[in-house]
This record gives sequence, C-alpha cells and structure tokens, in this order.
Amino acid sequence: MSPTAVVLGVGPGLGMSIARRFGREGYDVVLVSRSSARHDGYLTELVEAGVKAKAFAVDVRDREQLLSTLEEVGPVDVVYYGPGATDLGDMPAEITSTTSDEAHVAMQWLYPAIDVVGRVLPGVVERKGGLLFAGGLSAVRPMPVLGALALSSAALRNYALTLNAALADKGVYVGTLTIGGVIERGDIHKVVESKPEQFGNLAGRTLDPDDIAEVAWRMFVERDRAEEVFSVI
Repeated sequence: MSPTAVVLGVGPGLGMSIARRFGREGYDVVLVSRSSARHDGYLTELVEAGVKAKAFAVDVRDREQLLSTLEEVGPVDVVYYGPGATDLGDMPAEITSTTSDEAHVAMQWLYPAIDVVGRVLPGVVERKGGLLFAGGLSAVRPMPVLGALALSSAALRNYALTLNAALADKGVYVGTLTIGGVIERGDIHKVVESKPEQFGNLAGRTLDPDDIAEVAWRMFVERDRAEEVFSVI
C-alpha cells in the first residue's frame, strides 16, 4: 500500500504545494480544510498529476469532527499541520494591549495540533513517519503588532521542537516551517495584493510555496534539522 500524507489546512498556496510534493513521491494525499468549496479543483489537479487523493471539510477547532475524520482516514505516515486565521480584518490588539481572552482565542490554533498528534502518533511511530508544522516568524522574532498571535506561534514552534526531541529515537521526524512573508497564491496573498494602498507593494516580500514544500520534503527525508526559517521580512 502507498504511504499516506494528511494536509491539514490546505489552501491554494503552501498546503497544495505540500500535497503535490509528497504526491510526487508516491504518497496518497488527504486534504482537510474548513470549506469544501475548492476541494473539487484541488482533487482534479492532484488526480491529473497521478496522485491518489481525497478531501474532507473540517474545521480543526471542532475537536469531535476533527478526531472523527482522522479515525475515518485511518493510519497515516505524514501529517502537515498548517491551518490558521486568514481574516486580516480580525487581527488582535498589539502585545501591550493583549488580553487573556485574546490569548485564549489565538491558542485555538494550537490545541488541534495536540489533538491531531494524539490521534495519529501510534501509526506514525509504527511507520517511522513524520509530523510537519507551519508557523509564523513571530515565534522567533519579536513582532509586537501581532499581539496574541505571536504567543500561539511561539507555542506551536516549541511544541514541534519538543516533539522532535522526544520522538527522534523512535524513528519519527518532527519539523517546523517558520515563515516570515506572504506566501504566493495563498489566500492572504490575494487579500494583500488586492489592497496596495493598505499593505504596500509586495515586490520582494513574497515566498514561493513550491520552494518551501521542497525544503519541507528534504527536511523529512534527511532528518538533520528540526526547523527552517523562510523570511523576506
């Protein structure tokens, strides 16, 4: 049987680049996102590329639905965790004004990662597979304007690095992709590009998701580092 890669938080940018990259290596791909609206297009693209794929509409913050879906998918070899907020109009207050309520909301993107690991880890260990997480540059560089999002980014990064330390001797790889910049073709890229008067010129401030996916694949195969930082900031 072919190995299976689950892409959580799939979108037209990095999520699909990850799906295509692992698909080229013979992985069956499972796509998961909040809405099914774009799934047909994603699946058609992958199938035309010779990749066996299926998709589920799940909001990862719905714990019951998330765990039920993972149970339906069955044992997996690799999980990429990359969901996050895409509404730039709903940003939290900057760090000196951050409230505990805002921090709690921001952490809603961390808790599903822990639930996912708890569900898939036995199979990943058995298959000597891996876990990949995507997070923001605020995890390693102070960015006060991001407020509570910086806290959740740092927590997710620490979770990934600590998991890697705990699981390396079991043959399991865990890595984190720390991203500083606008990912081309992604939803945020489309919003930012459409409002130059608000966000400025994007020239030199974007990242190619195919390049990031290629590095992610090499990290998983080589297993010689637990983090890569991609920054144009």
